[in-house]
Amino acid sequence: MSAMTLLLAPIPQIVDITGGTLTLSRDRSIVLFADASLHGTTAARALQTALAQYANVQWDIRAASGLAEREGIVATIDQRIEKPEGYHLTIGDERIGIVARDGAGLAHAFATLTQIVRQHGKRLPQLHIEDYPDFAHRGVMLDISRDKVPTMETLYGLVDTLAEWKINQFQLYMEHSFAYDRHKAVWKNASPMTGEEILALDAYCRARYIDLVPNQNSFGHMSRWLEKKPYNDLAEAPGGSKVPWGKLPPFTLDPADPRSLALIEQLYAELLPHFSSRLFNVGCDETFDLGMGKSAAAVKKVGSGRVYLDFLLKIHKLCERHGRKMQFWGDIIMQHPQLIAEIPHDVTALEWGYEHDHPYAVDTAAFRKAGLPYYVCPGTGAWISFIGRTDNAVANIRNATTNGRRNGAVGVLNTMWGDNGHMQPLPVEYLGLLYGAAMSWSPYASADMDIARTLSLQAFDDPSGVTGRAAFDLGNAYQISGARSRNGSLLAQMYFMPLKSDWPMQRVREGGFDDTSAQLVATLARFDATGMRRADAALVVDEYACAVEMSGIGAAIGGAKFARTTAASPQRVRAAYKRAAKRLDAVVPGFERTWLARNREGGMSDSVARLRKLAAELRKMAG
Repeated sequence: MSAMTLLLAPIPQIVDITGGTLTLSRDRSIVLFADASLHGTTAARALQTALAQYANVQWDIRAASGLAEREGIVATIDQRIEKPEGYHLTIGDERIGIVARDGAGLAHAFATLTQIVRQHGKRLPQLHIEDYPDFAHRGVMLDISRDKVPTMETLYGLVDTLAEWKINQFQLYMEHSFAYDRHKAVWKNASPMTGEEILALDAYCRARYIDLVPNQNSFGHMSRWLEKKPYNDLAEAPGGSKVPWGKLPPFTLDPADPRSLALIEQLYAELLPHFSSRLFNVGCDETFDLGMGKSAAAVKKVGSGRVYLDFLLKIHKLCERHGRKMQFWGDIIMQHPQLIAEIPHDVTALEWGYEHDHPYAVDTAAFRKAGLPYYVCPGTGAWISFIGRTDNAVANIRNATTNGRRNGAVGVLNTMWGDNGHMQPLPVEYLGLLYGAAMSWSPYASADMDIARTLSLQAFDDPSGVTGRAAFDLGNAYQISGARSRNGSLLAQMYFMPLKSDWPMQRVREGGFDDTSAQLVATLARFDATGMRRADAALVVDEYACAVEMSGIGAAIGGAKFARTTAASPQRVRAAYKRAAKRLDAVVPGFERTWLARNREGGMSDSVARLRKLAAELRKMAG
């Protein structure tokens, strides 16, 4: 066996396969020496469960101060391990030894051993691992403001997975999805997170060495607030504004109105006490309409960058008042590099970019020059795709993390967005989450990992490799038509693109959508719940079946549009639109069923309304 034979996520920094195997016997214990008993019980219980499931051995967990009977795994904390969160793991000929720098390192060692047991059962390869993270901050952000708010059961399961993949920061992106006491009109139909739920999730994360970081957008992306009468007067442009891609609703707070800051202060005062984290992501990205309304005169006088920064600095003072260190999205201030030096150095900039060719090295130069700490923020690429964009996600994550490692980024925040109704199911995110976690921990060791096989085993719990390969291949269906698109798959963009628009049919090859449909059907057929050992295996297959059908409908709509642009007979085009409308009507019940299996009901009606609106438009096109 070679180190490459191990299917681990992340791949450890140093792996030495020493030869031979250790066969696990039944009558053994997981022994936590000294301080390890104070820090390792949660991760030890996860390993205990894996031993029972995959090796058919029942090992108890005990604490000890000296030699103990029935030692199977001996774990201890020793600060002589050099790197924070680092650990050594040795599988010998009689027992397994773990030495960790701290509690987090101990949890990481148990996670690695859990993955080895999942792969090899009771006959483990003898080896020695020395491991530590290259990035101190390894985060994941989940959008819960684009209709889909997960159930607590779903969140707990996701946190368990992220902990096993050695993620140590988790954020829930919020615009309106926290149950603020004084603002029920904003969230009443959203099934929001309550304060009690945040407290419970925070404690759950802490036990797994994950920092649950509050995330409340605070400048732009405030439409859910500003569209409503009590808040509309706080908008930069209360009646909306025109942008290059169409009409924008009231979107950005008026930075000159003291009531805007008062609202933000009120939100912070209620939200932040529920989080033990000292970090706080205040958002402040994409203030598209700044200067298009009430601040037009100020922008004309001092420039949009100055207007933006002045409000950002006021938000920073609020963060200081609440004892938090501010994070913010860096896209706006990066357009005004001469102002970056004015940002306090306890602030962390979040440099985001979600395409394979995003210029991370270039775009972070101004932050580096100013000495401002920053994260690189790639994405799973699953939003506006239904089934993912595998090649783009992999290249985007590799680009971000390798450039971040080379250029001094202090962390990584891998993002899961939900644009246009959060249509993708959670399992579609697993590929980007797994590779992102691996590259956040060991970007050099993990860069060329066998993603499909590792995904199959460590995400879908399918040791055959079939499920991971099928998910990997489905995520590349977006390329088959010949017309790549940015910030989403063409298959999903068909749902939001005007039906009378010809873009980008001129770049689609003849038969491209038909080939895509055929490939979708063939790849879905490879999914088999019996290959997965997950308790929710049947649901995973159901979710993929629904997502593939929605992708197929996108291909059908694209095919109808392509036929129209190539002067096909009107009867043929109308028939194609009619078939697509019927398929869309038929997929809605499955979409609702799979939505409710992992998520709350609030927000689902908004997403379903988008589907029903499109079906009506298709019927209209069909005559």
